[in-house]
Amino acid sequence: MESAMLSVKCQTRRASLGGALLLLAASFGLPAQGGFAQSAAGQRARPCAERPEARQFDFWVGEWDEEVGNKKARTNSVQLILGDCVVLENWAGAGGMNGKSFNFYNAAARKWHQTWVDDRGGVLEFAGEFKDGAMRFAGEASHSDGTKMTQRLTFFPLEKDRVRQLWEQSNDGGKTWAVVFDGVYLRKKPS
Repeated sequence: MESAMLSVKCQTRRASLGGALLLLAASFGLPAQGGFAQSAAGQRARPCAERPEARQFDFWVGEWDEEVGNKKARTNSVQLILGDCVVLENWAGAGGMNGKSFNFYNAAARKWHQTWVDDRGGVLEFAGEFKDGAMRFAGEASHSDGTKMTQRLTFFPLEKDRVRQLWEQSNDGGKTWAVVFDGVYLRKKPS
C-alpha cells in the first residue's frame, strides 16, 4: 500500500513538473513536441537577451549566501539558462532540503512567472511583474486540509551585491499578511 501511495505521489510530482515545463515551452512560443520550425522573425539566436523585460530579474543572477537575522542560513546559485530566457535558482537549504525555481518572462502575457519545485515534493507557482523597483510575484496555494492561501514573493535589489527576499502569506484573501521568510542574499566574493 505504501509503495502504491509513493508511486502516485511520484506520478503527481512528474505531472506537475511536466506541466510546468510545457507552460515554459509554450510561453516562449516553442512547440511542445518534435521539431523546432523557425519563422524569419524567430531566427534570432538569443531573443530573450534582446528583450528588456526579460532582463528585469538579472539583478538576482549570481552566487549567494543567504542571511536571516544577520546569520548565514543557506546558499543559492542563480544562473541564466536556455539562451538567457530562464533565471534558474539552485537553492540548498538547511537540513539537506534542496529546491529549484524556474523564472521567466512570458512576452505574450506580459508577466513574469516563477515555478518552484523542491526535493520534498513541494510545488509553488507565481506570476508577477517588476514594479516600483522590485520583482513582485503572487500566487495561490493550498494548505494540507485543502483551504486556499494567497502568497506573495518580492525581491528587492538593495545594492549591487545584496538582494532582499520577502515571502508573505494570507489566509483571508489578502486582508492580513504573515511573513513566511524575510532574508537577504549577499553575493559571494570571487575566490
